[in-house]
Amino acid sequence: MSAARPIVLDVDTGVDDACAILLAALHPGLDLRAVTCVGGNAPLPQVVSNTLAVLHTAGRDDVPVAAGADRPLLAEPHDARHVHGDDGMGDLGWPRSPRAPETRHAVELLRDVLRAAARAGERVTVVPLAPLTNIALLLRTYPDVAAGIAEICFMGGAAHVGNATASAEFNVFHDPESAAVVIDACTDLDVALRMYGLDVFYSPVVTRTEAEELVALDPTGPAGLGGRLIAFQCERFGADGGTIGDAGAVCAVIDPQGLRTEPLPVRVELGGSWSRGRTVVDRRDWTGDLAHDPHGQALTRVDVGLDVDAEGYARLWRETLASAAGRR
Repeated sequence: MSAARPIVLDVDTGVDDACAILLAALHPGLDLRAVTCVGGNAPLPQVVSNTLAVLHTAGRDDVPVAAGADRPLLAEPHDARHVHGDDGMGDLGWPRSPRAPETRHAVELLRDVLRAAARAGERVTVVPLAPLTNIALLLRTYPDVAAGIAEICFMGGAAHVGNATASAEFNVFHDPESAAVVIDACTDLDVALRMYGLDVFYSPVVTRTEAEELVALDPTGPAGLGGRLIAFQCERFGADGGTIGDAGAVCAVIDPQGLRTEPLPVRVELGGSWSRGRTVVDRRDWTGDLAHDPHGQALTRVDVGLDVDAEGYARLWRETLASAAGRR
């Protein structure tokens, strides 16, 4: 059996961030080395509390957690509690963890983990599931960490649709300057960048019945929490199923063949009354248009997710949580 893949998460927990943390913490093919937090779906203190609670439920109090940026670089913060509940995690009243976060800032924790990996001849997959503020600060402050990064697989952006606005996906909209910095820095530092955006985000779905089955397996454990998070979505949106959302980006690390990507030029729109925060994905293939574009083509090519094995990723998530119930 091959060694587990080293991974770090950067989160704004968040219902679907919680689903992602459970998967990364429990899957035997992953070695979760740290989780860092940023303000986004909820204010930073609530994000940290939620993150610690999820890891505690997964039996992973060994994973260091650190608080990072509490607001975007330039923009005013706008949380998404209208989607995730007042506490950011479905208002489940889920038990809190007894431990406190690291005293190190999130950027310092990421720096230390990535430098240690580089010294050991390893590379870590960085999976941001939140506004990219921490990652932008990391790459510009400590560019040497690129030696310890296998790739950055981020949940954010879209080629075709928006959710925070008609043009923009929430994570990029929340801090578009940071997203632009990360894309630019990955070009400078030769870091591979993969985008798990809204084009695939909603596709892996767990049904209400499947969620109830998870809760029945282990009501107070990871399966119970995961099932309740899906059930919350079903109630919030009046649907028969809920997406695993951010957890799909973790699935893409475990099973990269399940995500169809194309290397495409990407820019982030930083102005525009209606389009600020949009990821402008260039899918043109005619040199005539390209030659006459006064902006030219974006220098950075991102592996943009355009199609996903939705059933396979949903099954991977369910089975990982169910297997954990069998080990308790």
